[in-house]
Amino acid sequence: MTPNPAPLKPVWRWFGPRDPISLDQIKQAGATGIVTALHDQPAGTAWPRTEVAKIKQMIEDHDLTWDVCESIWMPDAIKLKGSAARSEVDAWVQTMRVLSNAGVKTICYNFMPLLDWTRTDLDFHVPGRGKALRFDMVDFIVFDVHILERSDADGDYPADLLSAAHQRHAQMTPDEDGALARNIIAGLPGSASSFSVSQLKSGIESFSHLSHADLRDNLASFLGVVVPEAEALGIKLAIHPDDPPLPLFGLPRCVSTAADLRAIVDAQPSPANGLTLCTGSLGARADNDLSSIAKEFAAQIHFAHLRNVKRDPNGSFYESSVFEGSVDMIGVLRALLAISERQCALPFRPDHGHLLDFERNVRSNPGYSYLGRLKGLSELHGAIKALTS
Repeated sequence: MTPNPAPLKPVWRWFGPRDPISLDQIKQAGATGIVTALHDQPAGTAWPRTEVAKIKQMIEDHDLTWDVCESIWMPDAIKLKGSAARSEVDAWVQTMRVLSNAGVKTICYNFMPLLDWTRTDLDFHVPGRGKALRFDMVDFIVFDVHILERSDADGDYPADLLSAAHQRHAQMTPDEDGALARNIIAGLPGSASSFSVSQLKSGIESFSHLSHADLRDNLASFLGVVVPEAEALGIKLAIHPDDPPLPLFGLPRCVSTAADLRAIVDAQPSPANGLTLCTGSLGARADNDLSSIAKEFAAQIHFAHLRNVKRDPNGSFYESSVFEGSVDMIGVLRALLAISERQCALPFRPDHGHLLDFERNVRSNPGYSYLGRLKGLSELHGAIKALTS
């Protein structure tokens, strides 16, 4: 099958005018489009047209395009009540209309209860590769059982990991306890909010009555309202997988497996109801075959995050270089490039690059260093060129 002349479009996540990485630097990295949002807008409120227009103009003044909105904040009220969270859903739809009017036609969003992407270590040393983000299952259990002290938390983990967490916590200092808590709950770029330990406990209680089926039903209820609106506006919705793709704090997650993805696209069959293929998020589960997922959901994939992870048998993982992890990235690229019926290039971005030694004293958001992502984008460019030649 002959691929399209330009089947994939390189884009770059930019956190707005406060981002330490400038639009000029992004263009120099080889990206041609931008992924961004109004990061200062509170969840549950409609974005002002004037502010959206201002960001769009900034991007276009640098000869770039605003290709993807990532993300319209998803209030927890919607995750708890679906379309019954009427005012929050109305604000989400109004923001979607504002973005469409500005020409932004792809929206990435997530449906993770309470926390966005979660890591235990923001400075994990990868020998010879700089520093990476890591989710360590034992450290997470330390936080859940010994620091958060969630009721019945020890019932959610196997005995060997509970024992390892107990031994690890016995050797930790109060400062180390605090650092672990901050890494998990203090909020990261792309998160709508941050929490204290007591606020997190309260939030967990508010979700504690929900099962996996309940959360899936609430997502379907939300999609029942927004997908017809998106289709009328010519917008493509692209839900982001859970990160990590497993229950946290005893709470369900419903965008973690191929079965979850099938349920989402079946809930509202429409060209507007699609997926973000995040190879790092889905790849953190050994039972997710990313090449097969890319092939099965080819028509519904509207956006791609291309990064890799190196998994440990106990559920831990760290973010590896693009072609050095557990995910068959070449297989994923082949699957994406084989989609010949696309009418426009699929936007993809390098994601969560390593913090390399040259930038160790340069201000950057965790996972979003300049050189680490530039390296990832260059490697992806090379692989795409080789596969399409």
